[in-house]
Amino acid sequence: MATPTLPPTVDAPVEQVDAAARYVEAFEMHDGTLLNGTNARLQGLRREAIERFEALGFPHRKAEAWKYTNITRTINRGYDLFLGQPEPDVTDADVAAERIPELDAHTVVLVNGRFDSERSTIGELPEGVRILPLAKAVEAEAELFDQHFAQYASFEDEVFTALNTAFVHDGVFVYVPERVALETPLHVINLVAADDDLLVQPRLLIVVEDGAQFKMVQTARSLGDGKTFTNVVTEAYVGRGAHVDIYEVQEDDAQASQVTTLQAHQKDDSVFRTSAFTFGGDVIRNNLNILPNGNHCESHLYGLFLGHGTTHIDSHTFVDHAQPDCFSNELYKGILDDQSTGVFNGKVLVRQDAQRINAYQSNKSIVLTETAQMYSKPELEIYADDVQCSHGATSGQLDDEGIFYLRSRGLSEERARAIMLMAFARDVVDTINIEPLRELVDQKLTARFRR
Repeated sequence: MATPTLPPTVDAPVEQVDAAARYVEAFEMHDGTLLNGTNARLQGLRREAIERFEALGFPHRKAEAWKYTNITRTINRGYDLFLGQPEPDVTDADVAAERIPELDAHTVVLVNGRFDSERSTIGELPEGVRILPLAKAVEAEAELFDQHFAQYASFEDEVFTALNTAFVHDGVFVYVPERVALETPLHVINLVAADDDLLVQPRLLIVVEDGAQFKMVQTARSLGDGKTFTNVVTEAYVGRGAHVDIYEVQEDDAQASQVTTLQAHQKDDSVFRTSAFTFGGDVIRNNLNILPNGNHCESHLYGLFLGHGTTHIDSHTFVDHAQPDCFSNELYKGILDDQSTGVFNGKVLVRQDAQRINAYQSNKSIVLTETAQMYSKPELEIYADDVQCSHGATSGQLDDEGIFYLRSRGLSEERARAIMLMAFARDVVDTINIEPLRELVDQKLTARFRR
């Protein structure tokens, strides 16, 4: 079967093309090739999602949440949808290059959004733990799948979540039962292999039951000459007293764009931590939504983004404090060089009955050139009266006095700048509690700052 392709739009200006209609047409043409199995609920969800997608349309810059990011120009290409079964050109060496040195991990390899069982090395798991292709979990874990899939990542107002849900085909399903600690982290390697323009939409569903522990690292790489767009949605259920850490490392070339959506749903006394490290790409939009839907939850959100060339990096976060006695801490830092653009739009909502909330939000950025740009919009929306909440944003250049001080101690200007930039990034890097990953991020930062 030939790979289904969206009609190209080169003969008409982007502004005059209804991009969303092209995806709806592709859905109707290839509905039978998408993931359904015998799951009637999934069939219904996919239909609801494409209808909602059609109603929403792709966001434009008049929409407040997309004010600084023109995603339409990126998404409106004649992408292959990879709904058939072509053989992508991926080798064992490609997979090996993405493994993290010295990291002992259960490894899942996704190739163009599909679970590659031959190249994945999951190994032995504790009793009751399951890591398997999402396409198999639809039937093999039908009860859990129906209980959790599309329950947290709503597509009512999120067009890319609607698009992912409509075209869901494969991805990763993780289940960690009560009071089980998965000590060895899961490493998900997402490879996109294309010589032509390609859109892939993997889906991750993570269910961590009461008192359990789980860590995951996601890395991605595009192979080939085509322009790629990855629209990935991750849903994480964090049970009572559970601890979940999710790390993402994004480093790709100027041909690769991503929209990532991570939705976490927390129960009482749970701890959720997530860190995103963005080193490259074309247009990157990271959506992070946290719902601490229980008492005494902890939510920690960290991000570090480095822009160079014409990279555009947009971090959009939302913490919805719906229950009392919870704590959230958010720290995002950016370093922007050349003609790159950074965006931070973070919102903390404290609902009326969510008393005794401690919520902190901070965004700090360094702009290294006159042509780089940073847009920051931290927000607090508070309806409770017994809270401790703060937010802040700063953007500036490297401290000339600091550079002068280091140079007066015999350091070159390049070395002085590298030391100051490393120090600026340090408090985000130090949040990584997987040592091989922290060393890898350190190496990437050192290589970048010493160019």
